[in-house]
Amino acid sequence: MALDKTIRIGVDVGGTNTDAVAIDTTVAATGDRDRGVVAFKKTPTTPDATSGIETAIRAVIDAANLNIARIASVTIGTTHFINAVVERDARRLRKVAVLRLSRSFLREVGAFSDFPDELSRIMNGYCGIVDGGLNIDGSQEAPIKESQVLEECARIRALGLQAVVIAGVFSPIDEIFRQEEQVRDIVQREIPGVDVVCSHEVANIGFLERENASILNASILAYARRTVRQFKLAMKRLGLSCPLFITQNDGTILDASSAAKMPIKTFSSGATNSMRGAAYMAGIDAGADSSAIVVDIGGTTADVGIILPSGLPRQASAYVTVAGVRVNYSMPHLHSVGLGGGSLVRTVNGKVRVGPGSVGHYLQEEALVFGGKTCTASDIAVALGKADMGDKTKLSALEPHFIQDAKKAMEHLLEGAVDMIKTSADPLPVILVGGGAVLASDDIAGASKVIRPPFHDVANAIGAAISRVSGTVDIVQNTSTQTEAQAVERAKYMAIERAIKAGAVENSIKIAEIDCIPLQYVANQVRTIVKAVGDVDLTKAPVGEDATETPGPESDAAIEAEEPTKDIKSKISDDTRFDPASYVPRIETNAKGIPEWYLSETDLAWLADGCYVLGCAGGGSPMPSYIQMRDILRDGHSIRIIDPESLEEDALIYWGGHMGSPAVSVERLQSIETVQAFQALMEYLGHDKIDAVMGLEIGGANGMEPMLVGSSRFFDAPVIDGDWMGRAYPTYWQTTIAVHVPGQLTPCAIDSGDGKSIIMTRAPDDEIVDRALRASCSEMGSRVGMAAKPTTTEYVRKYGVLRTCSLAWRIGRAIAQCEASNRLSTVAESIIAEVGGNEAAKVLFRGRIVKVERRLFKGHSYGTVHIAAFDDNDEEEEEDEAGSTSQKAKAVATGGTLQIPFKNENIFAEHTSADGQSTRLVASVPDLIAVLDNGSGKALGVPEFKYGYRVTVIGIACSPRWTETPEGLAIGGPKAFGYEDITYEPLGTYVEPRSVIEEFSNKGPAL
Repeated sequence: MALDKTIRIGVDVGGTNTDAVAIDTTVAATGDRDRGVVAFKKTPTTPDATSGIETAIRAVIDAANLNIARIASVTIGTTHFINAVVERDARRLRKVAVLRLSRSFLREVGAFSDFPDELSRIMNGYCGIVDGGLNIDGSQEAPIKESQVLEECARIRALGLQAVVIAGVFSPIDEIFRQEEQVRDIVQREIPGVDVVCSHEVANIGFLERENASILNASILAYARRTVRQFKLAMKRLGLSCPLFITQNDGTILDASSAAKMPIKTFSSGATNSMRGAAYMAGIDAGADSSAIVVDIGGTTADVGIILPSGLPRQASAYVTVAGVRVNYSMPHLHSVGLGGGSLVRTVNGKVRVGPGSVGHYLQEEALVFGGKTCTASDIAVALGKADMGDKTKLSALEPHFIQDAKKAMEHLLEGAVDMIKTSADPLPVILVGGGAVLASDDIAGASKVIRPPFHDVANAIGAAISRVSGTVDIVQNTSTQTEAQAVERAKYMAIERAIKAGAVENSIKIAEIDCIPLQYVANQVRTIVKAVGDVDLTKAPVGEDATETPGPESDAAIEAEEPTKDIKSKISDDTRFDPASYVPRIETNAKGIPEWYLSETDLAWLADGCYVLGCAGGGSPMPSYIQMRDILRDGHSIRIIDPESLEEDALIYWGGHMGSPAVSVERLQSIETVQAFQALMEYLGHDKIDAVMGLEIGGANGMEPMLVGSSRFFDAPVIDGDWMGRAYPTYWQTTIAVHVPGQLTPCAIDSGDGKSIIMTRAPDDEIVDRALRASCSEMGSRVGMAAKPTTTEYVRKYGVLRTCSLAWRIGRAIAQCEASNRLSTVAESIIAEVGGNEAAKVLFRGRIVKVERRLFKGHSYGTVHIAAFDDNDEEEEEDEAGSTSQKAKAVATGGTLQIPFKNENIFAEHTSADGQSTRLVASVPDLIAVLDNGSGKALGVPEFKYGYRVTVIGIACSPRWTETPEGLAIGGPKAFGYEDITYEPLGTYVEPRSVIEEFSNKGPAL
């Protein structure tokens, strides 16, 4: 008689311990207090990990006296794969060839372009481009040409590469043409035995990040296969014939064969397992009334995350970083603080501090209770009677007030971490797990209740054992032929079908997540994201897993053979610490005696950071532009800037920038649409050369665009140190030239970068120009480059906002200097000093983002960010980071909250008193309002506004070009955004930026 298979075994392989548990699902279903846990075991992680897994599983089988015929599944959570990448382990990583699919794009920012140098040296094998790619509406940019693919296959074969990534523009929405699959079939036919990874199977919208994730996955595939085979051999030795699963990042599982094909999906499963296990043991895992916070306290850090009512962890924002590589696959959102059992406890400047330093795994040698000489958080827990370890009598020298102050410091760290991870101020249940759970208080601010569930120190293995199966859909759909609701229903159906295919029991599947996002500047297109989750169907062999073990090409002995010794030297780099304070930009005098500033990579990085501050939360991130310009310099080209006073009186000056949807930009990457728009307008106007280039706006990504056009790669024209906004605004007509000289926006041109150009020759007013161009932009692929009517030296000097490139550079340098000298807590003051001091700029507010409201209307992102003032504990924490608050400027508004409405850019800042009885305006457009992240010192854009960020809000006086006439305020003031009841009041007195060229002429070359 066959026994019921009701036992699920979960294993979590950590850096120190390998944990295993056995759960009887039948017992769990009875309401058992222990939720069916019948045995658990902690055993040291072994160098090969597999023997540790085998030991742990055997221990729980023996402890519960289990009949192995009752074991339904083994599920393993492992750090094997991510560790190989983080450690740059060349034994386990392979070089990768990348084939990109696009006829007109993807040529400006190359594959591996933002990889750390060490990782790029290991993985970068080759990158080729063939015709293909899609538009945002799902139509083909170009069909696949097999002859081109064959040529690329010959190159890859000649290089001996055995791992290939295929990445096409908008491939995640390719339901009809299946371009990546077309190319995959050709590559596999032409290169026998090659591993091929299609990017759309790895991650979602966001080309570079999706490609990066696919490269990491492809590089580690051979090692993943070997590791999974080792896991299977361990099961074979144990006599287990049940299915083997591997946990993935979102709290669900993959069958072993699928995990061997997609190891990247397991990279952050450890933290996810801990959260899932915590919620399960606390009895709030699925169908809960609200989310819950999970705090996993280890030896060095406390990792804090949120379990949603669906029973799955809340995922991180669109992009995360793994081993220095930006990717966009699913990862849990975690916040970590330096609080663990081994955290150092000492007195600094008269105050008791806990962490972030830690004795780590030397706790039993270093802690006081074990006879050591270091006071740790574990010692404090023992002194408070919350933990029983070592010899409590060895703590007699600790003063009672020291113990209590340490207790308060630990409470403050934990409460701050809990508050940081929340998405609202509402109290939530807090579940404490991990070996260091005893460090936490029973009463945590912001917690509706505090739970220490049974078996909390093996929550990660429990989470692995009870994991479920998911199916996820992330597609862009057209709503001209269906309603938005129908689009959502279609995505739900697709997600359910994918969950069933992944091995879920059909009648157990529930929709866990739904998101429907209209796309900016794109008509009738919505992005629909749906996740369906269900129980594992253990009666069937998992998809892709043979019911019986099929022998591979390698023997068991070969699979288990020791790997070559790790080459530690491969990780060593000879990077010299860069000193921003000693950097000198390169200024050279040309044949006409005009000094020109030749940009370096350092200059570009500082300009990018400064442009984002001046973007007032809009304009898009300049970092992709930085990569594009950096590579232009590395190819031997030059980019130079001149002062407006150096212009010839009759100079022909072109200006322009990007226009369109960010959703297109993140797929097509940086391109040369603006260059092509310039060429189209030049052809129309009969110009064969340009004397100088000027930017539309200095704020955001467009602040970098004139440097592309003016580079020696294209027009080899100097970029004027100035622009037409002095910041970022959402529309083309919100420019100082439109303020002072109406009718100067036409003729102008836009170009889509793939062969489509439009010239607009005339218009009755300036506002209609922007509206008409945006309508055309939507029909041309929803992103274009724009070239405006050429202007004159007179207009630039009289109506431009001058020396803003210098200003952006100085702001970026200030951030870099603060970072290098550990003074990020006073970065706002450093920026204020660069823009003219306290008369020209002010700290408006300091606090934490507590709410973000967003909506999309007519292509623009509208909303409000709410910031609550720091309380006394927060202020103390800020002081800790800086060491002193003496250099901090007093904020214009303190206490209460600050509300900042935005329309792509911040519009005004309104303060509400702590008692809610009074409000006052502290700044508004056209003055600049920037929100700085206290953690990095850099600007936050609207896409990055997120609950919990500690921020400093600064205001900067705008150029008088906006305020010296009524027309300026009508175009750039609050009323231009529909706020008729707000009257602009100047924040301060504008100080014209000092020219970098003037300051550094004759001071020597850059270091």
